[in-house]
Amino acid sequence: MKKIIVLLLLALGSGSHGMAQQKAKREVLPAAVQIKIAVQAAPTEFREGAQVYGYDSEGKFVVLRAGTNDYICLAPDYKLPMLYAYAYPKSLEPFMARGRELIAEGKRRERDDIREQEFKAGKLIIPQQPTMLYGYWGSLEQLNKETGEMADAKRRYVLYVPFAKAADLGMASKPTVPGIPWLMDEGSYKAHIMINPADMGHSH
Repeated sequence: MKKIIVLLLLALGSGSHGMAQQKAKREVLPAAVQIKIAVQAAPTEFREGAQVYGYDSEGKFVVLRAGTNDYICLAPDYKLPMLYAYAYPKSLEPFMARGRELIAEGKRRERDDIREQEFKAGKLIIPQQPTMLYGYWGSLEQLNKETGEMADAKRRYVLYVPFAKAADLGMASKPTVPGIPWLMDEGSYKAHIMINPADMGHSH
């Protein structure tokens, strides 16, 4: 009986430790570290002058660094278990910002439909020329806080090509071979070419 009690206590202790670690991951990182992670998402030539959004010590979404070029970098959302950073030209900001607003309003599932309605109504702008979005993510455990690099980092590339058709581009309209580019949301106002890491399988 004593042995069972000891094992239960050890299990509870292990669970508490795991919960403590999970809570630690959710803390807001220092602004300087957020900036280092965020700019890793962008091509090297755009990193130094990019405007960076992230979170202040109270968790509010703010501008962490003003920019001098036409690029925006987003620091990871501290509430997520993985560190996801993004970079894109300012021409995509109205579309991206509206998505953030709708998520903040609890409308994550409805955001695509709402943005499409607003685009059709002329209330939302998305570039009509091909436009890139860069994704960069990894784990806090593998983060180098001096450089913003993560040893387990992955990269995703998204090229928006509004109203594009897969056949016209010589592409598939759904994921096939892991890592091969494919066209998502074919024919829509936000049709985009997905280029995922091969080791992600078929995930979006």
